[in-house]
Amino acid sequence: MLIQCTKKLLDQLKIKPEAPLEEDPLFSWHANLLTLNRRKAVAFVNDKTRYIIVLYGLKVKDFKKLDEIFLQAVRETFREESIKENVIEQFINSSKGIVYSKTKDRTSVARMNNSIESMEFYSELLTDKSIYQTKLSMKSSRYLVGIGGDNYIIPCEEMYKELQKFTEGSIFSCKAVEIKVTLQLKNYNVWRRLIVPLNITFKELHDILQEAFGWKNYHLHDFYIFENNSHSPVLHIVDNEESLFYSDKNVKTQLEDDMKISEYIPQYRKIKYGYDFGDDWQHYIEVERVYDDYPQNYAMCIAGHGTTPPEDVGGESGYEEFLKIINDKNNEEHNNILSWAKMQEYKEFNIDDINREIKSLFMH
Repeated sequence: MLIQCTKKLLDQLKIKPEAPLEEDPLFSWHANLLTLNRRKAVAFVNDKTRYIIVLYGLKVKDFKKLDEIFLQAVRETFREESIKENVIEQFINSSKGIVYSKTKDRTSVARMNNSIESMEFYSELLTDKSIYQTKLSMKSSRYLVGIGGDNYIIPCEEMYKELQKFTEGSIFSCKAVEIKVTLQLKNYNVWRRLIVPLNITFKELHDILQEAFGWKNYHLHDFYIFENNSHSPVLHIVDNEESLFYSDKNVKTQLEDDMKISEYIPQYRKIKYGYDFGDDWQHYIEVERVYDDYPQNYAMCIAGHGTTPPEDVGGESGYEEFLKIINDKNNEEHNNILSWAKMQEYKEFNIDDINREIKSLFMH
């Protein structure tokens, strides 16, 4: 692969660049040395797709083996994208070795810099746990970038298209689970059946459930993991550090950050998801099926039934009163409540709308 470096990066590498080479843009990258939080980082921007690979916390010894580290970063990031292992290796092995050269021209440098700017919006994703910044790379590669005039692309989608052309086949495969999620309501039947990749975090599962049920993420949430035949939880998963201090001391409690659902699913098949501790919406999650070769890298809703109550309606009793009013045109509050329901985006179950919103979580 061809790595076209800024002078700053070449000086750090202490190497003499090769003469400019012609390389397929899919296997050619522009790279720059950056300082983030007083640590050295390198951002690689693919010439064909503008996909970004980010390394962070590099030390002198790491720059001496940047070839190896960069290729491993590609592997780690593409794996997180659920790209097939054979596709990854075919992509990496297509170019024998790494060649370093100077940046191509001002236009290419400007495009690289514009792509790198998107990283600033997601700096909270930087982690000290590894030099491979897979989350930041993926998120930055979902940022809309201009390619001239009024034309824009989303780098990750461009990379998917190019890899499909390159390998002439499907590029995704991951382990996934099919889950049925039922909202606990005495008088109404509201549920969603979803297929969810196992490499997502509990935070991402929360985001998916918000879209599946039409919630607006206004309130706190948590998860409880249960033994399959027990009513006693083995783990309480919370969304903020303050909740750690108020949780049941008899139950192990963890923050959801960076916690993959594969750590507990599918081995534990009973989970409770709570949202809005005031209205107290409880969702019961049952694992129904495991997929070893799910051909997508995003979740989807495959079935469902029932309309979710609007946000801040006042729990189940408030929902009963809400329905009573909107179904009675003679009620003096009817028009006001209808307007409020519209503002809350209260609407009937629509699987196409849900899947459009869920997919956007993985593409943006």
